[in-house]
Amino acid sequence: MRIRILVLDDEEAICEILKYNLEKDGYDVDCAYSAEAALAHDLSGYSLFIVDIMMGKLSGFDFVKRVKNVATTENIPIIFCSALDGEDDKVMGLNIGADDYIPKPFMIGEVLARVRAVLRRSHISHQVAYNVARGEYEPDITFRSMRISRNEKLCYVDGVDVGLTRTEYDLLLFFMMHRNRIHRREDIVKNVWENEIEVSSRAIDTNITRLRKKIGEYGNCIVTRVGYGYGFTDSN
Repeated sequence: MRIRILVLDDEEAICEILKYNLEKDGYDVDCAYSAEAALAHDLSGYSLFIVDIMMGKLSGFDFVKRVKNVATTENIPIIFCSALDGEDDKVMGLNIGADDYIPKPFMIGEVLARVRAVLRRSHISHQVAYNVARGEYEPDITFRSMRISRNEKLCYVDGVDVGLTRTEYDLLLFFMMHRNRIHRREDIVKNVWENEIEVSSRAIDTNITRLRKKIGEYGNCIVTRVGYGYGFTDSN
């Protein structure tokens, strides 16, 4: 059974370009030129939505909010493909449930690669959910192209193991499980070093510095608030 994709864009030319190339890549593709038209489809049969933002009465954001509030479609992955390329737009799109965000104008090769990556992650997520229900595995934690495998105790960026030590791994896991909050040093020590009686400020700083370097661009997401502590923020 081939994978079905719905392309939602009010520009017919964009729909045709995406449809042609996605079908060449082996997918079944339908197009809708408005959110209203898309919502008239039986959406539960699709494996992916590729969604423009600026349309008519209902925007792409409106469409995504609606499908995320319906049990039969809430877990279907979404890629925004929009001429809105500001940081706030991207953050908004990801925060309301999109799995990726591609600015226009786009290179079709990049679109196809991102579609494959999102579908691959979606397949893995469904398998993990099945295994979790059976009590066999802990689900991965993902942020953009970074993935923490709690079963392997490893961190991957763009599919490559970044080689964290146990302390670095535990630090990142703690931050990722409590994102967008600043944590006091005492709380970090309690959750990461656990049974160690005394941990110096230098040890915390050194481990966080090494962690930032190893996770590349995501190191900028680990922020310092002088006088308060550290945290991992989605907005960087």
